[in-house]
Amino acid sequence: MINSISALLFVALLAAGAAVCVPLMMVNGPFGVCGLIAWIILDFVICSGLKMAAQWERGVVFRLGKYHTLKGPGLFLVIPILDQVTLVDTRIRTADIPAQQVITKDNVPVTINAVIFFKVDEPADAVIKVQDYRFAILQYAQTSLRDVIGQMTLDQLLSEREEISKIIEKAVDKDTAEWGLEVTGIRIQDINMPEDLKKMMSRQASAEREKRATITKAEGDREAAVNLAAAAQTMAASPGAMQLRTLQTIDGLGPTASNTVVLAVPVNVIEAIDGASAFIKSKTAKLE
Repeated sequence: MINSISALLFVALLAAGAAVCVPLMMVNGPFGVCGLIAWIILDFVICSGLKMAAQWERGVVFRLGKYHTLKGPGLFLVIPILDQVTLVDTRIRTADIPAQQVITKDNVPVTINAVIFFKVDEPADAVIKVQDYRFAILQYAQTSLRDVIGQMTLDQLLSEREEISKIIEKAVDKDTAEWGLEVTGIRIQDINMPEDLKKMMSRQASAEREKRATITKAEGDREAAVNLAAAAQTMAASPGAMQLRTLQTIDGLGPTASNTVVLAVPVNVIEAIDGASAFIKSKTAKLE
């Protein structure tokens, strides 16, 4: 890896070598040229041993093809030619899980889109134990998604998306931990269903809402009937209550001339008739 520090060091050593070799070239041309070429090669080899890793990177060092150590972040030295360095990004990565067509437990075909969040927890294991950990974890997530969704019904899939995501996350994280990876989250983005099934679900939801509205209206009518019966009993037990209620109703109609109230039988007459009826009933009871 060529970085700014090794480039500056290369230029500085090259300038120092040129300062020594140029006078030699004036005295002995071939000897000076050979010395300058040898110095450039040595300069390149020395600078190639100076590596730099960013704060989010780790360098996996292999010496003669065998794992040696883990370096970084920052500047570190390796033995040129003998050591090879592979830099691994340890930040959280996001990968889209391609759309998967799955048959649910109740034989409904659905298409699932999801996204996986993961990071490299052990850089050495991620480089040594799996050839391409990005491709491997993505394929494993696809397989786990199909397996978990295939064990769920459509209603569970629509109402328990968060729980299903956690189940898939645990399954993937458990089996990929040996690769030095850590799954931080899996989220289901979209669930696509056949259009005829969507229409049926829409009709079902409409019928359910109509059912709840009918039940609510019936309960309201029942409560209103109970309250009206209680009000009638209260008014029957209070003399003049009916007359007061009638006056309140008339007053609520408003003072405008467009409102005309016609009482076929005055309230006083109705009360007099009720009183006479009660008197006659009491006399009849005494005679019997």
